[in-house]
Amino acid sequence: MSFTLYPAIDMRGGKCVRLLQGDYDKETVYGDSPFEMAKSFASQGASWIHMVDLDGAKDGRRVNDQFVIEAAKQLGVNVQIGGGIRTEADIVHYLENGVTRVIIGSIAVSNPTFAMEMVRKYGNGIAIGIDAKNGYVATHGWISTSEVKAVDLGKQFADAGCETFIFTDIATDGMLSGPNISAISELAVVTQKQVIASGGVSSIRDLQELKEQNSKGVAGAIIGKALYEGRFNLQEALKSV
Repeated sequence: MSFTLYPAIDMRGGKCVRLLQGDYDKETVYGDSPFEMAKSFASQGASWIHMVDLDGAKDGRRVNDQFVIEAAKQLGVNVQIGGGIRTEADIVHYLENGVTRVIIGSIAVSNPTFAMEMVRKYGNGIAIGIDAKNGYVATHGWISTSEVKAVDLGKQFADAGCETFIFTDIATDGMLSGPNISAISELAVVTQKQVIASGGVSSIRDLQELKEQNSKGVAGAIIGKALYEGRFNLQEALKSV
């Protein structure tokens, strides 16, 4: 299994931002153009770009989709998008406009029957995003914590045919404190599917430690704040793994 790096672009109000642990009141703006940021990552060798519509996650509808589609159509890279995806029309809108993978998050908990139907219908075009706080799934832009265990949700969707999961540990996201490798590996082992790690990557060493879990099913890592804060650049990261 290959190990893929996903530079992240979180969008709010048409700008590139990062939130601290998903807190909308703790925002740093890193750029005025999501497309230009995506173009920069593509020029550095990214094969995938991870985009998140933060406004969409909060409002429950697509808000920043034009930037996602522009990147997918013009840059020759794979794009995956999460945030604000609530209906089949949302999924079709992205997949028909060049996006490679759509991430279903909150709705996997609130309407699992619908989410499983989408997995069966669109196959590898769907990833299930599991955002966890102390082992339990958090939903709706991390504002709510459910009573569903992350590993249980993962197993449920793996059994339904989902091949790709994106696991975010909210406690580490934006903290540059290192990823929660044990929780990420556990999800990969339980589901026997590909798990992409998100949250906490602060160094090249973190990426190498995640890659060491590749045989268990850890298939990649999303990198956000570490790139924006200059801890390392994407070219260095791509060479290291």
